[in-house]
Amino acid sequence: MIREDVLREAAAAITGDRQRDYGPARESFERTAALWSAALGRRVAPEQVALMLALLKVARLCTSPDHRDSWVDLAGYAALGAEVAARDER
Repeated sequence: MIREDVLREAAAAITGDRQRDYGPARESFERTAALWSAALGRRVAPEQVALMLALLKVARLCTSPDHRDSWVDLAGYAALGAEVAARDER
């Protein structure tokens, strides 16, 4: 099924090469949040980074809804955002 393939691809992407290349998602999102906070002059939380990146994918999908990689990335950002937000609750 397509949905299972997309989720499998997203899981492979966020736990494989990207994690090895960019480090733990939490650290990357915290670093990005700090940079965006400085640029915008307001606090950006790490989980908001995931939301904004997901919205970027949504915007691209509005133009190219058949672009599979954007769907995969969207699923990946959702999973990473959930992970980062769950850590914030603890």
